[in-house]
Amino acid sequence: MRTAFYARYSTDLQSEASIEDQMRRLKARAQQEGWQIANSYSDAATSGASMMRPGIQRLMVDAADCKFDIVLCEALDRLSRNQSDIARIYEQLTFHGVTVITLSEGVVSELHIGLKGTMNALFLKDLADKTRRGLEGRVRAGKSGGGKAFGYDIPLKFDAAGEKVAGELIIHDEEAETVRRIFAMYADGMSPRKIAHTLNDEGVRGPQGGTWGPTTIHGNRRRGTGIINNELYIGRRVWNRLHYVKNPSTGKRVSRLNPEDQWIVEEAPDLRIVPDELWERAKARQKALDDIGTNFYDKSRPRYFWSGKVKCGCCGSSYIKISKDHLGCTASRAKGKTVCANRKTIRMDTLEEQLLASLQHHLMQPESFAEFIEAFSGELNRMQGEARGRRKALEGKITKIERQLDKAIDAIFDGAPASRFKERMEMREAEKADLKQELSMMDKEAPLLLHTGMADIYKQRVGKLADALHANREDLEAFNTMRSLLDTVTLHPTDKGFDIDLQGDLATILHLSAAGNKPLDTTTKPSEFDLGGSGALAEQVKMVAGAGFEPATFRL
Repeated sequence: MRTAFYARYSTDLQSEASIEDQMRRLKARAQQEGWQIANSYSDAATSGASMMRPGIQRLMVDAADCKFDIVLCEALDRLSRNQSDIARIYEQLTFHGVTVITLSEGVVSELHIGLKGTMNALFLKDLADKTRRGLEGRVRAGKSGGGKAFGYDIPLKFDAAGEKVAGELIIHDEEAETVRRIFAMYADGMSPRKIAHTLNDEGVRGPQGGTWGPTTIHGNRRRGTGIINNELYIGRRVWNRLHYVKNPSTGKRVSRLNPEDQWIVEEAPDLRIVPDELWERAKARQKALDDIGTNFYDKSRPRYFWSGKVKCGCCGSSYIKISKDHLGCTASRAKGKTVCANRKTIRMDTLEEQLLASLQHHLMQPESFAEFIEAFSGELNRMQGEARGRRKALEGKITKIERQLDKAIDAIFDGAPASRFKERMEMREAEKADLKQELSMMDKEAPLLLHTGMADIYKQRVGKLADALHANREDLEAFNTMRSLLDTVTLHPTDKGFDIDLQGDLATILHLSAAGNKPLDTTTKPSEFDLGGSGALAEQVKMVAGAGFEPATFRL
């Protein structure tokens, strides 16, 4: 029997040797049973409450490929501690013909899944409650409830028994000076973006050791995140402001704000960094900005087909709205030129018009029109075939009804009572009349023929493509369909404008010439686009087809 091993331990506090210890026991059991060792999988310092584990994911993929017959682990809780996850793992492994065996439970059955799954889920809940209770006691005793804010250090202390003392914080003098400087710049009217630029230009390391961003500074006032909202800087420790729940679809934790009466607030004057006067000035400016409202453009923002899909070709960050109509690199704007030097902007409507113009130009090509005629002819033949089939079916039904009526009349002439046939003959006569009326309507319909001016009609319709898309902007289905054709639009700044790379189905549809790749002149007005002549626009855009797609055929 081909056997796969799986081992896991939960946190960084546990020894990495735990994996080796588990594997050694599993190997001994496999040798004892005479099983062939096919592979081994492991997840180190990973919670069993989540399926987002590389080891377990590889195991499930290999199980689907029938690479082993048995999964052997130390106990069922090594596979998962989540009740629904362990049931799903067992169900999938059983479907692929794989037997689950543990050193603790033996051969796992549905009974183990039900009982042990429930016990493991209760263990997790009980562990969470005990952890929260312990943290609350630590906070009420004047210690930290976990984590280290910027501006503080965790001292290395030991008690009389030699155990490490947890929950202590001390002020980091250099970082504390940066905190006071941030508060002063903000209170004096400098924006969080400008503060971040200044700190990055000076090489000041951020809270995570990297660069600064505006959200690191302004954060969220209600949630207490961000430098200017951290009350620990004025010697007030706030705990239990947030709680976390796990998204069952992604396995990721999501924060939720607790009611204010559940917050635990303890004074910590020895940890004060910012004086009251500076804190109050910063909070006064923050409140003034909240009253004005800084999301005017978000509230009035029009919808674009390419919104949220435009990327910077220099750093990979998103291009976001930096004004009512223009896009700019978010990293360059938020973190400064030291992070990304790309300061070029582009109008959103110009980008959209140019992409649509490229689509129009390509559809105007003779091969595209030939493809349209071929598809139209195929559809025409299908419709005509259906019409002939329907006509034949109608005529057959009419002939059948006439034969039935003739037989009924012959029966009456042979002496059968007419009352027995009257009602049924009337129903057949009515059905025959309806069928003849439908047949006559088909005769009156104009025959389906290719129009002699089909080329002009095609050119006219494609020429109005942009107008049609704009007219349907409020049609949510049409809008989402158009957006789904595109994955990303990457803008590479050049001296004259941008080189643009498209990725997604639209790139396949356009299938423009890969040669040339002339820079896109963003100074050109949409009204000046050449849609039918030189083909310059077609050569300005380099397309990358979406994975798994061949060059598309074009059908309208």
